[in-house]
Amino acid sequence: MRPEVLRDGSEPDPRFTLANERTFLAWIRTGLALIAGAVAIEGFGIDLDETVRGIVAVGLTLLGVAVAVGAGVRWLRVEQAMRHGRPLPFPTLIPFLVLGSVVVAATLLVLVATR
Repeated sequence: MRPEVLRDGSEPDPRFTLANERTFLAWIRTGLALIAGAVAIEGFGIDLDETVRGIVAVGLTLLGVAVAVGAGVRWLRVEQAMRHGRPLPFPTLIPFLVLGSVVVAATLLVLVATR
């Protein structure tokens, strides 16, 4: 039994549905890796100011959660597009992820360089 949001349209080729699921799982792994990075920064007590370390850890955690939520939304939008023969939607998650990663990396770079 399919959820209501996937009942319309025609059933896509299973290969495309499975590819969509693999992409979803790759995004989930990315989100989990970001959260694991936050745990590592906070848990291993990297030699940074406690407040800064907490801010970086929270930033990575929020970015990881956003990636996981965005992965679910992306999976659903792609599945609906395939069912209705529409072009695949633009991956809005990528610019957000790039921006967040650059901000976190730049913050860490500045902190390490000024030690």
